[in-house]
Formats: sequence, C-alpha cells, structure tokens
Amino acid sequence: MTKTYIMNGLIEKMQSSDQDFRYMGLNDLLVAIKEDPNTFLGDEPTETKVLRQVLALVEDKISEVKNQAVKCLGQLIKIIRESQMEYVVDRLIDFSSGKDDELRDISSLALKTITSELPPEGKIASKACEKLAPKLLSQLAKPDTPPDTLLETLSILSILITRFPGYLGNPDLQPQPLTVLTPMLSHSRIAVRKRAITTLAQFLPSTRVELFQELLSGKVLPGLTPSAKVEEQRTTVQLVAAIARHTPHQIEPVLGEIVPAINKALQRDDEELQESALQALEVLVLRCPTAVTPFLSSIIQVGNQFIKYDPNYAGGDDDEDEEMADEDDDEAELDDQYSDDEDMSYKVRRSATKLLAAIIATRPELLTTLYKEVSPVLISRFGDREETVRVEVWSTYGVLLQQTRVYGTSTQQNDVATIGGKRKRAEGMEVEETPYTLLRSQVSSFAKALLNQLKSPKTPPATLQAGFSLVHTLLTVVPNSLSSYSSQIITTSKAVLQQSSKANAAPLQITCMSFVGLFFSTHTPGTFTASLDSILPVLLKSLGEKHPRIASEAFRVFSSLLNTMRPVKGGAWVDAVYNEAVARLGNHDTDAEVRACTENCIGDLWVCATDVMKTKPRKEWDAMCRTTGRTEGAVLVVTRVAKEVEIDDNWVNGCVNWLLTLLKKSGRVGKSDMFNCLDALLRRYNAVPPDLPTTTIPTLKAYISISDISLMSQAVSIVALLLELTPANTYPEVERELLTDIYNIAHSPLVAGAAFESVLAFFAALVQADMEVATHLVPNLVISVEKAPKSDASLANVARCIGQIAISQQTIAAGTIAEFAKHLKPSSKAKASQIVLSLLVVGEIGRFIDMSLQESVFSNVIERFAAEQEEIRTAASFAAGNIAVGNLHHFLPVIVKMVENDPSKRLLSLHALKEVVTHCSHGQLETVADLLWVPLFENSDNSEETTRNVAAACLGKLTTTHPSLYLPQLHERISDANPASRATVISAIRYTFAETSSSYDELLSNVLMDFLALIADTDLTVRRLALSALNSAARLKPHLIRDRLQFILPNLYKETVINPELIRTVQMGPWTHKVDDGLEARKTAYETLYTLLDTCLAKLDLHEFLGRVLAGLADDSDEVKVICHMMLFRLSQLAPTAVAQRLDEITGPLEKSMKGATVTKDTVKQDLERAAELQRSTLRAVAALSKISTPGASTRFDVFVESMKKSPEWGTEFRELVGA
Repeated sequence: MTKTYIMNGLIEKMQSSDQDFRYMGLNDLLVAIKEDPNTFLGDEPTETKVLRQVLALVEDKISEVKNQAVKCLGQLIKIIRESQMEYVVDRLIDFSSGKDDELRDISSLALKTITSELPPEGKIASKACEKLAPKLLSQLAKPDTPPDTLLETLSILSILITRFPGYLGNPDLQPQPLTVLTPMLSHSRIAVRKRAITTLAQFLPSTRVELFQELLSGKVLPGLTPSAKVEEQRTTVQLVAAIARHTPHQIEPVLGEIVPAINKALQRDDEELQESALQALEVLVLRCPTAVTPFLSSIIQVGNQFIKYDPNYAGGDDDEDEEMADEDDDEAELDDQYSDDEDMSYKVRRSATKLLAAIIATRPELLTTLYKEVSPVLISRFGDREETVRVEVWSTYGVLLQQTRVYGTSTQQNDVATIGGKRKRAEGMEVEETPYTLLRSQVSSFAKALLNQLKSPKTPPATLQAGFSLVHTLLTVVPNSLSSYSSQIITTSKAVLQQSSKANAAPLQITCMSFVGLFFSTHTPGTFTASLDSILPVLLKSLGEKHPRIASEAFRVFSSLLNTMRPVKGGAWVDAVYNEAVARLGNHDTDAEVRACTENCIGDLWVCATDVMKTKPRKEWDAMCRTTGRTEGAVLVVTRVAKEVEIDDNWVNGCVNWLLTLLKKSGRVGKSDMFNCLDALLRRYNAVPPDLPTTTIPTLKAYISISDISLMSQAVSIVALLLELTPANTYPEVERELLTDIYNIAHSPLVAGAAFESVLAFFAALVQADMEVATHLVPNLVISVEKAPKSDASLANVARCIGQIAISQQTIAAGTIAEFAKHLKPSSKAKASQIVLSLLVVGEIGRFIDMSLQESVFSNVIERFAAEQEEIRTAASFAAGNIAVGNLHHFLPVIVKMVENDPSKRLLSLHALKEVVTHCSHGQLETVADLLWVPLFENSDNSEETTRNVAAACLGKLTTTHPSLYLPQLHERISDANPASRATVISAIRYTFAETSSSYDELLSNVLMDFLALIADTDLTVRRLALSALNSAARLKPHLIRDRLQFILPNLYKETVINPELIRTVQMGPWTHKVDDGLEARKTAYETLYTLLDTCLAKLDLHEFLGRVLAGLADDSDEVKVICHMMLFRLSQLAPTAVAQRLDEITGPLEKSMKGATVTKDTVKQDLERAAELQRSTLRAVAALSKISTPGASTRFDVFVESMKKSPEWGTEFRELVGA
C-alpha cells in the first residue's frame, strides 16, 4: 500500500460523523508516526491535507477527539515542513485569541504540547521559535487579548525561553520581550501579573543592558518607595525576587537601594506584602551572596522580628512555648467568631523562618553571631501554634546544627589548637565563645521547648518524626548533652513508641528508636538506668515486629545499650534479646537487613555480656556460620568476638573450618574480611591443633599468585603467622606446597608496598622456623629471578628478600656479601643483570652490617658509577648510600667529596646521600648533618630539576634533625636572586612537614608564611613548587595556616586562572600543537583547593571558592575538570544550599564534558579512554548534585539529569550512582 493510500484512509476516518471513527483515525496516525515518521512524509499535498484535517479536529465537539488531535500535533511538529509549521502556528494562535473559551483552552494546550515536544536541537526548533515567539509577543501586546489567553501565552513563552534560550535569547527579537511584558506588571488581574513576572525574569539574561536599566529606574525602584500603593509594592517585591533568581549580577549593583526599601516595605501592615518581601530577601541572600553581605545584620533583625509575627495570638512573650503547647487544648473553647482559615499570619512566620534558614545554610562564618541572635528566637518558636511553621522552625534549627557539625569543629579546633596544642590566655580571661560553647549553653532551653512538643498526644506522627530527627541531630553534634532530661526522654519515647505501634506509623517508630539508640550510646548508663525498666518492654516487643526496618532498628537499639552498659552481668532483657536473635537467625525467611542487625547484636552480646553468653547453648553460631547466602556480616562478628572475647579452642576450630570452606569458594566478595577473621582466630588459639597447617595451607595456596595482589598479601601474612605459631608443623607444608609460588611472587614487579612487606615478613618467619633454610633460599631466589622474563623480574624486590633473610639469619650475611661481591670486581665477566642484583644485595645487607673491613667492595661499587648502563649506575648509587649507613664516619666523607669535586658523579652521589638521609635514624643524622648541609646546598643551585629535588629531599630531612640551626638558614635563602635556590628552599621545606613534634611546629609557625609567600614568585617553577608546599601544609600542618589563609588565598585563586602568556604553539611536523606551560601549576593550585576543603573549610569564603570551581569546570585540561568534579562532590555534602544556587551555571560545563570525544581520523584509543574517564567523573558529580537539587529550582539541570537517566550509554550507571 502506498503512503498516499494510507493517509487518504486516515483522512476518511477523521472526517467520519462517528466520533469513535474520528478518534481511531487520529490514534492510527499517532501510532504510525511514532513507529516510522516517514509514513507521513512524501507527497506534500497529502501531508497538508492530513494536517488541515488534524487541525480541524482541534475544533471538534468531543473532548477525547480534541485531546487526541493535540497529541498528534505534538508528534507532527517534529517532522512537518516549514511552510506547514507556519500554518499550524498561525491557526492555533488564531484559535487561542478567539472568544470560544473551550477552543481557546484546547488551542493553548496544543501550543504548549508543540513547544514541549519540539526536539531540543536542529533546524525545526530554530524555525519554530522564529515563527512562534514574535506571534506570541504580538498577541500579548494587543490590548484586547482576554486575561485567560494572556496567561496561556505567557506560559507558552516561558516554556520556549526555558527550553530554547539560544534561539529566544536574541537581543534583537521583535517585538522586544521587555517592552511587551513590562506593562503587564500593572494588569488588573493578579494571576497575569505573577505569570508576567516569571516570564519577564526568564528573558532578562539575554536582554540589553539599557532595557534592563529602564525597567529598574521606571518600575522597580519607584515601586519600592513608601509612597507606592500596597498592590504595586507586592508586584515589585515579587519582581525583585524573580530578577535575583535569574540574573543576580544585574540587580547586585542596586542592592544598596533595594534592601533598605524592602525592609521598610515589611513594616507596612499587609501580610501578603510581608510574605513576598521576606521571600525576596531570602532569594537575595541565596543568589547575591557577596553584594548582600553588608545588609545581613538588618536582614537577620527582620527575620527575628517576623518569625514572631502573630497578631491574632494574645499571649505575651514570656513562657511562650508552654502557652503555645497548650494552645490545642484551648482551641476547642473558641467560638465560631474567628476561623483559622482567615489567619494568614502563619505564611509570614514561615517565610521569615525560611529566610533565617537561608542565612544559616550559606553563612558558616556567622555561626557564633547566629547562636547569639537567632538560636534563642528559633527555640522560643518551637511551639508555634501552626504545625507547618513549627516543623519549618525545627528544620531550620536542624540546618544550624548541621552547619555546626561541619564548620563548628574546624572553628573549635582553630580556637583551641594552637602551638603545642595549648591555648595561651591571660589569667582571668574567659574561654573564647565558639559555636559549640554557645550551643551547649542553650541545650537546656532547646530540650525543654522541644520535649514539651513531643509529649503532646495530639501531635501528628509526621510532626513527631521531625521532632525526633531534630533531637537526634543535636546528639550527633553534642553527645552526652541531654543527661538532665533522661527520665523525660525515656517517658516520651515510650509513649510515642506505644502510640505509633497502635497507629501503624512505622517511619515514626523507626526515627524514635534511632534516637533512643543514639541516646543510649552517647550517655553514661548512670543517666538512664533508673528509667530503663519502663521502656524495655516496648523495645523488646519491637524486636518481634514483622516490619523489617522496625525490627532492625530495635536490634540496633539493644546493640547501643549493650555497648554502653558493658560489661552486662545479666538481666531478663538480655535473655529475651538473645532468644529473639536466635529465632530470627534460625528462620530462613528473615529479611537481609534484620539478619545483619541480629548478627551484630549477637556480637555485642558476646563482647558486652560474655559471662551470660558462656552459659548459652551456642545455637546462634550454627545459624550464623552458614556457607550459603550472605556471610559478610557473620564474618565481621566472628572477627570481633575472636579479638575481644576469651573463648575456648573448640569455638575457634569450628570458625576456622567454616572460614576455610568459604575461602574455597570462587569470587572475591568479602574475601579480605575473611582473611582478617582468620588472622584473629589463629591468634585466639590457646593451643594450635597439629593438623591445622595441613588443612589450611592447601586452601591458601590458591591465593598465592599475582592475579589478586591484595588477597595474596593477606594469604602470605596468614602463612607467616602459622610459621610463628606452629613452626614445626607449618614449615614442611610450606616447603612442599608454597615455596616455588613464593619465589615467583618475590621477583614480580607488580608486588609493592604493603603487599611486599607481607612477603618480607614471610621470609623472616620462614628463616626463624628453620635456621638451615636460609642457605637454600638465597640461591633459589637468584635462580628464580634469572629464569623469569625481563618484564617480570624485579631485581630490587629479590635484593630486599635476600636482605631480609640475611637480617633474620646474620650468620650468612658475610658469605652472602662475598658471593655477590665477586660480580662487582673489575675482572668479572658477569651480565648486567647479575651486576645490578649484586649491587642491590650488597646495599641491602650493607645497611645493617659494618663493611669498613671490606673496603674493596665499596671501591668496586664506586667504580660502577662510571658504568655505561643506567641501571648499573643507579644500583651503584643505592649500594654506596646504604653501605655508608652501615658505617657513616668511614664511608660518608668519600661520597661527600664526590659531590663537591666530581661533577660527572655528582647526581649519583646525591642519590647516594639521599639513601643515607632516608635510612639513617634521627640520632645518626644529627652526628653528620653538618658534614652534609653545605655540600648539599652548594650543589642544589643546579638548574637541573632532578638534582635539585634530590638535594631538597635531603635538606628537608636534615632540617628536622636540628631545626633551630637549619630552619633560619633555609629562611635566609627565600630572597636569593637565583630561582634555582628559591626552588630548592621551598622543596626542602615541604619535606619537613612530615615532622610532627610540637617544638618544630613552634619554630615553623614563625616563618611558614614567608616560605608560602613564594606562590607569588616571578618564576613559574618556584610558584609551582610553592603551591605544592602549600598543598602539603594544608594536609599535614593545617593548624599553622588556618588563621592566615586570608593572606594566601588571593594568590592561590590567581594561580587557578588560565594565563594566555604561558600558552605557546609548537610545530610537530605538519601539525601545530598548543602547550600550556602554566598547566602543572594550575593543577597543583586546584589540588590545593581540594585539600583546603577537607582541612580548612571554616576559613573559606564558599561563594568565592565556588567561583573558582566553576571556572575549573570549563578548563581546557581534563585533569583540572576531574579535580573540580571531585570538589563539587564534596561541596554538595558540605554546602548543599550554596551549591544548589549555582546549578544553572554548573550545568553548561557538565553537559559539555558528557559529550565525549569528537572522533576524527586522528583519534586514537587513548583519546576515547580519556574522554570516557572524564564522562564517568562528570557522572559522579551530577549524581551528587542531583541529590541536593530541588525539582524546579534549575530547569536546565533537571532536564540534564533526566537525559542522563534515559541515556542508553550512561543511564544504568547513573541510576546506580543516584541509588534510584
């Protein structure tokens, strides 16, 4: 069948007199277009005919047909021709301005559908906007347009400007949106004014400056004057809020006039105006953080004033909460003369509360002031008679507590932690007020006010839940602060738990029990023991609840109680908890969360009530130690019991066998915890069974490979432990089963760090287990590494193993040195690999054995400094330095002389010195520091960075041996004219930050800022090294820089800005390539900002900080973007309110990062992998931001999140990250 034939058939249906046929014709057309848009395209006359018929059905008398026609238009608009689209738009606009109400409504709906369905990109969207916008604006400009049409037209314009700011944001759009929309602010109908405000504000980002200035001078400022009518003031205040929401930078310059005018307007007796004014101030606080700062004091005052605004309440301010708490009881006695429906004052109080919440959430630097001025007012309003306001007040206080938890700690540390950890203050002076001390002083009034509200039987469950959440937050910030109220807390909690159990209010029950558990864990038993018996029956009953989350929370409460009352000697409740736990564990249908909490509770019972549990039949272990299903929780419980409880070997045996069964299973999940558990169990044995190694070693053998280095490390540690515990029985098994595998692991270059330490511990334990084995181990290790392919052979690892064997069995050390020294003689014909291994082994052993009697070996090592192969020279440097450690006074002068006199061997000699400095003890270094200091400094002024870095590392370590002598010498060189000297100094000071003594901190604090001032140095390398030093100081010495951060930050922020002068173009064959010499410094600056977030949060101006993060999101470097994504992730947790205000600005760069690499003929696999990694990083940031975003606050971000959820490539991963 041809397309024309199909379309004609559909037209025939749509022209039918039967409404069902007309409906089905539209439905068939809709289905056909969705399945294949080409069904419609082809013959233009036929298309036009179908389109006209669909438009005709928009005027149909039957609602279902009209609605279906609108749906069809939504799909057709995506595929029709330009001329046809113009016709559709004209017809619908004609309909919408007609007098037929029903037709007007349906045509408006059709226009909304069209604008919502337009594809976001492509020619269709631009053409549609080009046609629609002028016609819609012209319709608004007509004086006779009905109000309902105005509302719909404004709504459609809003959709268009939101979805297509690029097309509608043309400043030359005619008629000018601002010119058309401004007169509508004076419309007689409130709804039109409100909608016009929203639409006008959406057009402002693209409006010409002069037009905005006209709006400001002609409408905004006159509308705020005291002489303006109340209605005009309401509209103007709402307009100010809308402008601040969409284009805060435009309104910031005139805040000096606007804020005082709004404050004056608040004093007018009009509740709607007061509500709007408070909302406008809230938006200004959130969106204009810098410009609004001078007015915060007055804004806090009006917030405090209007949170109490209740003209219909006759009570005085004294004992306000108590009177309000009884308000419900009096309400029944009021006669019908006054209805609460007429009382709108609660909206004013709620807006004032939200205003204060905005200040609290975005101004951590004002915490102390807020506790003095705002906290007492909030507490006085805990009993507001309007429930929504009461919950809002509680929520606001919760924000204050959260801010104290995040920022108060740092502030408090700042105040208390000074040099040496003591506060220096004159006698008689009071301790400085901090948010914590002020909060503690207000806990009494807080608890009294809130507990009064929670005890009222009429309070709805949702409100009670909010109250318990608030008091829970209080305990997380100031634990052990409610001791005086324990009796009241337990009585109230018991009543609420009984009530919610009957009312089936599970969320309330869970929140209440969560609080009770925290109360038990943060207070001493003496505070609540007297009241405990009254609440125990209710809690015990909750253990048996069917609702899994209630049962889980009940077990957590008892875990908290057991840990607080440890040791528990007995009690009927302990038996009841045990019996319920055993019953739950024995039931295969038990919910996973309940099972996990039950297992933890069993662990707590064993640890805290050991004597009681030893009398039990131990059925719980049979139920817990299962080999199917999830075993992670049980493994952790067994680990804890094994570490903390004196228990017999039978139990240990049973658990070991269970673990060995689990370890035989495939998969990696939970294996690390199993090894930790096995370690704890083996250490718990009173007498290790003789057959244990025979059963254990074969299971561990499967893990002795480099396929999973982390698990291999743990398995090797278990073998070493067995060699310690039962050497005679373990050694034969190890020799037969494992040694060959261990040799292969020992030479693997993949094994490093903690994993390799476990291999060294194994060799130490093996030699201790059988003293004869050492002579076999060394040659076998050498044979093993020689047989291995070069890529799998780490000579350094083998040398460390041989060194460890020699340390453990010192009688073989001399023979081993003699054997390997043969390869170092000038006459030796050894291969390069043998020479390297020999040098490394001599170095490892020479570190702890005095080789002054084997002078020839040292001489041969020094001769290898001139070898052709670099690996031999490096190994020789290592050997020389470590031999010198064995006898500093004999060998060190030789190396120092080479540094001073032999330029060809200087770098290698410096590396040898670095070995000396690294491996010598503090005491040894003190004796030779003077010998090393001058040569190191004299040879650090080298322009070669490698040499400088080695010298700087040594100088840093030496400085810590005698800081009062050497620190001033480093300080003197800060102003050296040679940039290489300054670079060495700042690198050296960075190496000293690892020193933790308070005496060093005291000396460093006096000069640290002078060193860090080098981040403003004229030399780029010095700046980069200074930034790296600042990063280290922020991480390791935050208490020394926290109070001086305001002097450092301007220069640090400056380094995050791209400097075009440092970008050069390099010709690479036929291609040109841009190189940014400032990139490394910029990356280091951003890394430093990330560190400061963790260590100096309270001293950062978050709004300025966020500005630099936003700049980094658009940086040319992917590494900088990734760091900024990590900062966004952290900021979304630390300052959600401040970040949420910038979502519109954040979205653009994130969208760009998610687009991935542009594939060209030059694209390589690494480019694609790098782009995919950047996309994953972006995805994590978007997922974190989506959790703090309020729907509707940023439409662009909401659309972006939706597109991520629906993305075929990233949708699944994104939903996992969000947890949806």
